[in-house]
Amino acid sequence: MSSADHEPDPEPPIRFHLPPLSPSLFDAEPSELQQSNGSAVRPSSDPSSPTSSGYAAERGSSTATSVSQVEEVLHNEIEEMSIHDSQPLSNPSGHPGKRHSDEDDASISWRKRKKHFFVLSHSGKPIYSRYGDEHKLAGFSATLQAIISFVENGGDHVKLVRAGKHQVVFLVKGPIYLVCISCTEEPYESLRGQLELIHGQMLVILTKSVNRCFEKNPKFDMTPLLGGTDIVFSSLIHSFSWNPATFLHAYTCLPLAYATRQAAGAILQDVADSGVLFAFLMCRHKVISLVGAQKASLHPDDMLLLANFVMSSESFRTSEAFSPVCLPRYNAFAFVYAYIHYFDDDTYLMLLTTSSDAFYHLKDCRIHIETVLLKSNVLNEVQRSLLDGGMHIEDLPPLPRSGSSHLGQHRLPSDSPERLREPNCGIGGAAGLWHFIYRSIYLDQYISSEFSSPINTPKQQKRLYRAYQNLFASMHNKGIGPHKTQFRRDENYGNKYFDSCFVVTIHPRYEYVIF
Repeated sequence: MSSADHEPDPEPPIRFHLPPLSPSLFDAEPSELQQSNGSAVRPSSDPSSPTSSGYAAERGSSTATSVSQVEEVLHNEIEEMSIHDSQPLSNPSGHPGKRHSDEDDASISWRKRKKHFFVLSHSGKPIYSRYGDEHKLAGFSATLQAIISFVENGGDHVKLVRAGKHQVVFLVKGPIYLVCISCTEEPYESLRGQLELIHGQMLVILTKSVNRCFEKNPKFDMTPLLGGTDIVFSSLIHSFSWNPATFLHAYTCLPLAYATRQAAGAILQDVADSGVLFAFLMCRHKVISLVGAQKASLHPDDMLLLANFVMSSESFRTSEAFSPVCLPRYNAFAFVYAYIHYFDDDTYLMLLTTSSDAFYHLKDCRIHIETVLLKSNVLNEVQRSLLDGGMHIEDLPPLPRSGSSHLGQHRLPSDSPERLREPNCGIGGAAGLWHFIYRSIYLDQYISSEFSSPINTPKQQKRLYRAYQNLFASMHNKGIGPHKTQFRRDENYGNKYFDSCFVVTIHPRYEYVIF
């Protein structure tokens, strides 16, 4: 399930062994989504260079900006966002932004964290840390920078360090270094992919042109440019524990009737024909409809990062907004401009354009879209689907009876006292299926079932999610694969009465894993 946009590493990661440390496919047809096949193909002409634009509704400037002025533009735009937002960025899902900011590398509690993320500059200046105060971690950041520089001075590149149960994963992106220290048993490929997404989230806010600032001043402090965005990164890091899109490189659609989605897609297509680059109608992290201009396609990772950026900011929910954003897989060196409007607490519209003066045009488009959505009852259907939830395995049709036992289960008689005392006695759906993920390679979409018994606690769900991550890495291991089918039996993901089995199959047009 690897994306074609990820280039294979030319060599296996370097490993040091050190002493232990003291962490929709529900109704879509191919013709509907051909423009969003995730191939990250750029249009015939790149978007123009960004201009100064406010993050407030109905603000904007027509002042032209050349590439050589991008450093000043970056600083001014981020500063404008900080000045305008009367409310601090907050996570609507209830997950705080910067956590345990009073900790540093001398704190016992900080050392016990299972998973750390760090971003620093090539001069060793801290830029971001998941836990603790970046300024208090300056010495630790300098140590990480020294490790990277030491290996590079020897003509090599450090990618992975093993220290007891910990993995230290390094990712160098020009003058920006990203490091993950983890003892969660996630595979190296997953952790590296997460660092790639964190770097991509930085580009959404700043564009890759920020590298020019480091070229002019190697000791450039990038932290002020990211002021107030801790919640954006914290929200993204939290999604690494629950959102399959972070490793599938695909997006999922909200379940809707075919006619309902057609009505939403038709009005978005009309808007796209009027000069809009991309038009999204979203419900939380799920796509209702997506339309792109001719010859323009959007990578699922860009959709993930843009949706995370929008949902993490409370200011976008309170009023319509016009904000410069970067789509790293589309053009990492320039801003596009996003008109963002929430119809309700969960449903929002994003219209992207290359013009910094298009606010009023996009506002008129939004009014027209909202009128059509209300008349066609789309918004009510979206709320109904949200309440109903996704696909449940119990609703799948039963398989023909063959007399064989359910997959991966040692079933007790239904009248057994032990079976009656079992806390999670659910047997899942057809053939004992408990959960599944299906990904269409052609559409760059995935479907996953809702969690149900016996996977009904956050801890069990996280363990299953990480099992999927390991299967994904194993199936696409270039050293011994890729494989077409894998069957794995693992009692660690079952319980007293059930063993668990994972079956993974890869086909040129689709991939799926069942549990």
